[in-house]
Amino acid sequence: MDTGSTGGVDASSEPPSDSRDLGEIHEGMSLTQKKLSPKYFYDERGSQLFEAICELPEYYPTRTEIGIMQDFLPEMARCIGPHANVIEFGIGSGLKTKLLLGALDRPVAFIPVDISGEHLLETVEALQNDFPDLEMRPVATDFTQPFPVPKTDAESRRNLVYFPGSTIGNFEPEAAIDLLGVMHREAGENGCLLIGVDLQKDTDVLERAYNDSQGITARFNLNMLRRLNVAYGANFELDNFEHNAVYNPKDGRIEMHLVSRKNQQVNIGEHEYSLERNETICSEYSYKYTLSQFADMASQAGFTVKNVWTDSKDWFSLQYCERD
Repeated sequence: MDTGSTGGVDASSEPPSDSRDLGEIHEGMSLTQKKLSPKYFYDERGSQLFEAICELPEYYPTRTEIGIMQDFLPEMARCIGPHANVIEFGIGSGLKTKLLLGALDRPVAFIPVDISGEHLLETVEALQNDFPDLEMRPVATDFTQPFPVPKTDAESRRNLVYFPGSTIGNFEPEAAIDLLGVMHREAGENGCLLIGVDLQKDTDVLERAYNDSQGITARFNLNMLRRLNVAYGANFELDNFEHNAVYNPKDGRIEMHLVSRKNQQVNIGEHEYSLERNETICSEYSYKYTLSQFADMASQAGFTVKNVWTDSKDWFSLQYCERD
């Protein structure tokens, strides 16, 4: 694999710290309402399951966002301008990335950042086939923490941070503002942000999207426990848990849980945790925002929302922001 020239793939890697992660896991599992970070969904298997979720009829965000892109990409490209470095936080199948890169005016480089290194490289290799002359510098790291942006061969006009999907909603508001602050830093002077933001809508639509009839979201949720077993020496018995997702209208969020089917003990690293029957581990929040709520969060992180594009039902938005 070529790693040194324009158009090559550079597998820059900054693996997450196991000790930091174990400390975070212990902190979450010690709470009255046990919690795990949604970042632990995304090993290679988790990424594959999420791609399958995106194809489900009940799961509206992906197809709605793609529809918005197909309708408004020329406007987005004009806002971003020519000669941009595209820094993508998290990478899925690469479909939305392909649409964006194809619409931009002479992008200089593509720098995807993802915690799942193997999935990252597979997706970047596929994109390199579509854009053989575009320099690609993937970084395998936890993007919730600041990271060094790799140097590129050609000089860019500005950095575009790209964060598609509804992943910003997986962070509680304070943590979401912190993440937007990381994006503000990585965007640099004259930088900009193109971000997907899921919007508030009927409870029935939301709960169907996270409790699909094929059970793929349930498998995705349970895969977190399998990953903790493999990566951190936990001993979860997956058959002892089931998936559940409900909408909390007070806080404007979907809450995804792993429900204990029995009284049990679980070990993770050096720690043991007790779970009672029907006790839950919260594995994900997915906040749904109004436009004004997100604009306020962006402002607190140093961004101003300049343009918003939505679908005809106002279910989802893509928002273009610039650094203050």
